[in-house]
Amino acid sequence: MTFKSYLIFDFGASNGRAAVANFDGRKFDIDVVHRFENIPVYANGILYWDFLRLFSELKSGILAASKKYKDIISLGIDTWGVDFGLLDKNGRLIANLEHYRDEKRLTVENEIYKVLPKRQLFELSAGLLIPFASLFHLFELKKRKAVQYEKASHFLMFPDVFNYFLTGNKFNEYTEASTSLMVNQVEKKWSRDILKAMGFPEDIFCEIIQPGKVAGNLQKSIMDELFVKGIPVVAPASHDTASAIAGFPIKDRFKNTLLISMGTWGIIAQETESPIVNDAMFSAGFANEAGVEGTNFIVNNITGLWISQQCMIKWRKEKGEDFSWKNIDSMYPEAKPFQAFIDVDDPVFIPSSLDMNKTVSDYCIKTSQALPEGAGGISRMLYENLVFKVRLKLEQLESVNDKKIERIHIVGGGSRNGLLCQWLSDATGLTVDSGPAETTSIGNLLMQLKASGDIKTLQEGREISFNSSEIEHFLPQASSKDIWENQYRQYFKFISRI
Repeated sequence: MTFKSYLIFDFGASNGRAAVANFDGRKFDIDVVHRFENIPVYANGILYWDFLRLFSELKSGILAASKKYKDIISLGIDTWGVDFGLLDKNGRLIANLEHYRDEKRLTVENEIYKVLPKRQLFELSAGLLIPFASLFHLFELKKRKAVQYEKASHFLMFPDVFNYFLTGNKFNEYTEASTSLMVNQVEKKWSRDILKAMGFPEDIFCEIIQPGKVAGNLQKSIMDELFVKGIPVVAPASHDTASAIAGFPIKDRFKNTLLISMGTWGIIAQETESPIVNDAMFSAGFANEAGVEGTNFIVNNITGLWISQQCMIKWRKEKGEDFSWKNIDSMYPEAKPFQAFIDVDDPVFIPSSLDMNKTVSDYCIKTSQALPEGAGGISRMLYENLVFKVRLKLEQLESVNDKKIERIHIVGGGSRNGLLCQWLSDATGLTVDSGPAETTSIGNLLMQLKASGDIKTLQEGREISFNSSEIEHFLPQASSKDIWENQYRQYFKFISRI
């Protein structure tokens, strides 16, 4: 059997990987050839991404894949949204890329809304109004007269910088650009109204290209350094959420399904034909993000596994580096249930912390609740409240879009947690389809398949995803219905009054 090999780079907020998808025309298997951590760096009071190390890991991934697979058809890169780099007039990166959790960008929200009111910004962008979006950071750089802003000739989102370093070509991929809050998603181009209101120079923003386009080929300097052949670089949906949505193994696209990608962030989404901009969307905190093939999805970002991941930092210091998520999985089911309510989206949980356990405890003390005990107790409480938050957002989405959700499909790291998926089914009364975990990589692959001509449409690609995926199904348990219903009502009262 003849296989075609495609190289996928998926950069997450805490780790990344290079994988080769081997495609036989009907289905694929994925071989991870290189893994690496993504550890931000504090320097002089600023939280940075270690971009140059990440680019080095990117090259290591190309080298590892090329050694194992003779002919690689193309490669594609996806990352998280909102972060960007700025190039000078000579095409050199002026400064390291700053992390979206750096607290300084959170200080300008009120100033921005004085210049461009929140409702108006939503009208112009249709996007998710989060205070660490690119617009807020660029405004903060302008305010402090940062050298990278003062000398900027080109604005590139994070994956665009990688693609520029690989190919020498400057462009902005559309799905990633849509996370900046500076794109008009109805017209699918940079919003001159927003840029003018913010006082940003329009000429630094590059041409927007759609996912599934060939961005260029590896530069000769890269090929010479790595002793590899030329590989076409494809721009997939380079925003990892858009790639994850594209990669869902959905055979019936007309089924009204709630899509959840549960990782560091929990992405609550529902596909639509075009952006929806109205008062109900704005009031509920939902917004639009760009998908592939001109599609759109209504989205709300919730704090997913971030709090647990931060707590793990302290637990490993206390219990040893070999303390793992398998230990957590064996502990939390035995912990006392429903000890405390928290709003996982409370701003106190946003910043990176060396002692998130204390932040959780302080929150419980402040709200006059019992303190969960140990790693098992804290983990159970976090997972329970994550389930409550998903149900709350589901109900809000039904109201906003005036459509009853019929089913839930969860992917990402959270889909591996069977008990979490069962709780989600019990709490909502809906069937939950779980898996695969890596739909971001699948969505990346599908746009490479489209660029190469192996598929013509997203739906054709999703059927390939379905053929290649193992999906587990969780049905609501009647014995748990009343328990979750009563606890959710208490949670709702708690959320309503804080």
